[in-house]
Amino acid sequence: MKPTSFTSLELQKMALEQGFPLVGVVEAQDAPRFESFCEWLDRGYAGEMNYLDKRKAAYQNPRGVLPSVRSLIMLGMPYSPAQSRRKSDELALPMPTGFGEVAAYATGSRDYHDVIHEKLKRLISILRSHYPTMEARGIVDSAPLHERDFAQLAGLGWIGKNTLLLNRNHGSYFFLAAILVDVELPRAESQYVATDHCGTCTACLDACPTQAFVQPYVLDATKCVSYLTIEYRGIIPDELGEGTGDSIFGCDICQQVCPWNRMAQPTNEAQLQKTDSNHALDLIQLLSMDDDVFRSRFRKTPMWRTKRTGLLRNAMIVLVNQQCLDGIPAIRAHLTSSDEILQETASWAINKLTSGINS
Repeated sequence: MKPTSFTSLELQKMALEQGFPLVGVVEAQDAPRFESFCEWLDRGYAGEMNYLDKRKAAYQNPRGVLPSVRSLIMLGMPYSPAQSRRKSDELALPMPTGFGEVAAYATGSRDYHDVIHEKLKRLISILRSHYPTMEARGIVDSAPLHERDFAQLAGLGWIGKNTLLLNRNHGSYFFLAAILVDVELPRAESQYVATDHCGTCTACLDACPTQAFVQPYVLDATKCVSYLTIEYRGIIPDELGEGTGDSIFGCDICQQVCPWNRMAQPTNEAQLQKTDSNHALDLIQLLSMDDDVFRSRFRKTPMWRTKRTGLLRNAMIVLVNQQCLDGIPAIRAHLTSSDEILQETASWAINKLTSGINS
């Protein structure tokens, strides 16, 4: 069977049918910010994310992911936005005492990786009806690819001062995905490299509770609440733990204050829509879960990434930040834990919560 071409409008229709309202094509090339990425790694801003440095060379060009690649289809799928803040100095409604907040992208009923990968497979199948011998690979933030760089080149948006991709109609509340193919695909005549529309606004930089932005467009991940609550495996320092506030998994503050996110709309994908049980976690209940219950509850959600130790560590920190004395018995149960991180965090948390009582 010979290849049959299709137009950029037909590609947009294919993508939209799979739930991707944002779509653009870009030819395979070196990532524009690769040198900046290497400098960022050299400064130690990646913290314990050693996998980035180990695969550093692969990030230079999409060939590091698919050697035969010629085109990249960049895709964006919205997810339910977090509660928006109208101004950087306005506080969002706090979590009820005893509950921890989960970043909006992880509040759906199913892990977004699984949801999106299924859609990419269907889209690849449709593409192969036009190019039967096409080699392709679908990616959802797990391969060494600078998705934001190529999404900007494909016209999906611009990289904001908080380092997230922003779109004028969708804000930043959307997942990025990519399909790498070994054929040259059509690019829309109207497609362009999105220009920066952040202007003089610094709301995201000013609102960061741990001052994680070294400068506009540069994030020190070692101070970022998302990194601390998800990627970091050790004991979180007092001064940074206080900055995590109610956050038990991830952080949306730099998105909540962004004026462009006033445009963000809830997703139409049922499995990505916010659920109450995943938006606010009962911390005392969480601290009472054994390994089997924890696995059953979180195995198919993004929160599995922290594993039980990370999420329980975070729960104790939030209880301290909330001065939740009702959490003391649940925390005390971990003083004899075989896990050193939980044991040490529990001891610290008990001391913090009882210091006011004993003084």
